[in-house]
Amino acid sequence: MINKLLSLSRNYKKLILIITDSFLLVVTLLTAFSLRLEHWYWPNEDLFWIIFCAPLIAIPIFIRFSLYRAIIRYIGFKALWRVVQAVTLYAILWGIVGFMMASQGTGNIQGIPRSVILINWVLAVLVIVGLRMVARWILTNDKDSKTTNVVIYGAGNAGRQLSNALMQSNEYNTVAFIDDNSEMHKQSINGVEVISPIDFEQLFIKYTVTEVLLAIPNASRARRKEIINFLEPFPVLVRSLPSVSELAQGKVKIADLREVTIKDLLGRDTVVANQELLSLNILNKVVMVTGAGGSIGSELCRQIVSLNPKLLILFELSEYALYKIDSELSKSVSNIEILPLLGTVNNRDRLSSILKRFGVQTIYHAAAYKHVPMVELNNTEGVSNNIFGTLCCAEVAIKQKVETFVLISTDKAVRPTSTMGTTKRFAELVLQALSTKQTDTRFTMVRFGNVLGSSGSVIPLFKQQIDEGGPVTVTSSKMIRYFMTIPEAVELVIQAGAMGKGGDVFVLNMGEPVPILELAKKMIRLSGLQVKDKSNPNGDIEIKYTGVRPGEKLYEELLVGSNISTTDHPMIMRAEEETLAWDELNLILKGLEVAINNSDHQELRNLLIKAVPDFKPQSGITDLLFSEKSEYSK
Repeated sequence: MINKLLSLSRNYKKLILIITDSFLLVVTLLTAFSLRLEHWYWPNEDLFWIIFCAPLIAIPIFIRFSLYRAIIRYIGFKALWRVVQAVTLYAILWGIVGFMMASQGTGNIQGIPRSVILINWVLAVLVIVGLRMVARWILTNDKDSKTTNVVIYGAGNAGRQLSNALMQSNEYNTVAFIDDNSEMHKQSINGVEVISPIDFEQLFIKYTVTEVLLAIPNASRARRKEIINFLEPFPVLVRSLPSVSELAQGKVKIADLREVTIKDLLGRDTVVANQELLSLNILNKVVMVTGAGGSIGSELCRQIVSLNPKLLILFELSEYALYKIDSELSKSVSNIEILPLLGTVNNRDRLSSILKRFGVQTIYHAAAYKHVPMVELNNTEGVSNNIFGTLCCAEVAIKQKVETFVLISTDKAVRPTSTMGTTKRFAELVLQALSTKQTDTRFTMVRFGNVLGSSGSVIPLFKQQIDEGGPVTVTSSKMIRYFMTIPEAVELVIQAGAMGKGGDVFVLNMGEPVPILELAKKMIRLSGLQVKDKSNPNGDIEIKYTGVRPGEKLYEELLVGSNISTTDHPMIMRAEEETLAWDELNLILKGLEVAINNSDHQELRNLLIKAVPDFKPQSGITDLLFSEKSEYSK
């Protein structure tokens, strides 16, 4: 019945409400006379039309006061106050008209007792307002509707605005506010009580709460993490308003809500950047980013343009990736020249032409193959791109007298178990060795762990798997990783690059490592679902273990040894590690070239181990062209 009523057109709904109001106004008047005369009253011929003309007086007034423009299920206090005003005006006008009509019709002004006007006003207010409140209650509590019971965490301005927004939707029913401020407890906002966090469990059971909405945009990441950890045991979907800096001007909207992200789970507040360090290698300089279309490279480009370079060169192998970042920057930046250039970091002539033609002063070298299992399947390409590509860029940079060269490295370079990690450590050794041969170009390396949202990252994979109903795949229950947001990592990379004196390896403070299994469980629970396992066979999402992939480590490290020194930045440390002399390194490089040309995968691995003695292969050679492993070999 309710659904049929809701499906009617707006005009039909208005007509039904007008007819209902008209009927109730007549009934109200008859009741007012009956109460005054102390018996059921039916008007004689003289007063009949005076009573039954009440709707003719009231309805135009109600229309003028926009009583039929308000949507009943969303009606609030202001709208109800307009109803009272409209009914009051109607009652006064009816009293005047009634006395006039009675006087003209019968000459007996006592045909309408004066108290009837007051009684009629009181009853009309109660009935007309009551009708709308009852209708709103029926509509908002319709068992057939798909209303979600939610709790708003935060009873401040953002929470109040969010509550107002939710009242405009038939999808959400706010059952309570939660606030840490004890002075707010037991107070009411829009008719909804504010409770203490300790009362949430009882409330959750009573109302079958399915969502908790965090309306605390000014809270620190650490505080948000505390709240999320508090809510984690409950099978509720946790969504959040963005931070104050992310919220657009104006009132809070439902559309502003987003699911809790890994940033909220990490709970680590960002450190204020050193603007001098940010600008040192970029302001009014010609800057080039290799791998400009990648996860790190594209964010580097975004932050670089905000620091006012003279010229930004986007260097990228993938045409689509280059088009994407160039289009994005072109739309948002108008005062800085941006040049999109296709090419590979192994093309020495093209690199040389670019650096010479545009006078490049700073290079951020982000071009690399980084996906561990993929490089294990393509060893020679990993070595060619990550080692020789870096060597090529570095040597050309020296020749063209580039001032600063910053290599984006990885924690997988520390005591590596994969070809990818080993090639990144080898690339560091190359730049360290070149630093000892010349002084024209200052080489700096910045090493950090996993970044959130990068291609191949576990976070979007888990999210996709949860959305698809599972299972969520975890390689090992013992797997742990460091995480950092891409913007935070890039900001630190730019600052670290400005600190280098030549051959420096900087390590970013990644915070505490995160167990991947616990991360998967948190993401499931905060999606409002339960983990399905032996202890909870009726859960929603199962976690499956797929085994450690080729080259993967159970845990990552940021330092080869224990020698480390601090810098002026609390999030950046300087590593003191062993290096290789250029002559020794050059011999290994020549051997690697021969091995690649001959597709000699075993020799390739032997040389990598020679250059990086800490390389402990996690698996045998799995390159798809390795004859001893290939099932396709003849």
